[in-house]
Amino acid sequence: MPVPLPLLLPDRPAASPALAAPQLIAAQSDAEAVITWLREYEDSPHTFANYRKEAERLLLWCGERGQTLAGLGREDILDYQRFLASPQPAERWIGPARARQHPDWKPFTGPLAPSSIRQALTILGALFQYLLDAGYLRGNPLALARRQKRSLAQPPGVERYLDAELWQVVQDTLEALPRSGARDLHHYERARWLFHLLYLTGARRTEVARAVMGDIVQRRGLWWWRVLGKGNKIGDIPVGDSLLAALQRYRSHCGLPPLPLPGEVTPLVGRVNQPGKLDTLSDKAIYLIVKQVFRLAAEREPAQAERLAAASTHWLRHTAASHQLEAGVPLLVVSQNLRHASIQTTRKYLHTEDDARHQASQAHGLGEI
Repeated sequence: MPVPLPLLLPDRPAASPALAAPQLIAAQSDAEAVITWLREYEDSPHTFANYRKEAERLLLWCGERGQTLAGLGREDILDYQRFLASPQPAERWIGPARARQHPDWKPFTGPLAPSSIRQALTILGALFQYLLDAGYLRGNPLALARRQKRSLAQPPGVERYLDAELWQVVQDTLEALPRSGARDLHHYERARWLFHLLYLTGARRTEVARAVMGDIVQRRGLWWWRVLGKGNKIGDIPVGDSLLAALQRYRSHCGLPPLPLPGEVTPLVGRVNQPGKLDTLSDKAIYLIVKQVFRLAAEREPAQAERLAAASTHWLRHTAASHQLEAGVPLLVVSQNLRHASIQTTRKYLHTEDDARHQASQAHGLGEI
């Protein structure tokens, strides 16, 4: 399996004669063309990572078949769509989640769900359209896809969240983590702090990975976390008493003063190599820590094992929004805390609103049948 983007990819030149339209990018191979496209998203690390993942998978698949992007037709895209649902041979394509630089890294952790396949094809459609507009390709084979009605293809609301019962299972799992030795104790304290941080703020894992302790500041007696979010937009998240207490506990465990100092560059969540010093933790490492806890939770709750095993860091963002609204936090406040561009995005988390509407509708019926 080739090393993943952007380190190395098969340097396959586009197998096509001179194009009719002028080429607007200098790329001379598919890998160069994809990297040019990805550079358009450098200011949004989360989007960049998702787009790189999908483009990388496609290029590796093309490399296996000896094809270039210019040579892909509609039939090839349908083949690729089926491949995403069942990557074969599995031992070559599927493996545990690992850092991309790991020698045993694989492009997939398992077959993709229908919703994930739709997302992958949407991203690749944007890639093909960009390369078409740039004059690198002569067509976009994804543009021929049959259009589905959005209301049927994407049901309203958000389902990737944990209800109160499953959230309690996760909390119990955290408290059951081993802490007999120094290494286990640190892993427990770090996981406990990380889940507090993600759940109480609804932050994205990329935002946590690049945050430092000095980003948590006090203004007029209140604590705030200044976050560098998507598109390099700055936002402020309230740090309530529960989160501040969790922060103080984590800092004390790491040998740091209880409260952050102005301008402190210590990572907000990190790796302890020596007392009083935290090293940077990547967003991938954060993802793996959270996934490990969810896997352990799945073992504790077999009836909900599939749902818990599927959960990820982004589920905690959805859970944070849902639970805040269920607790009575105003919709506008939750929208501001999650830094949504539109309050309608936040409204998707109003599960109780749907439940109440369903219950109220029971008053309209036909009596005994």
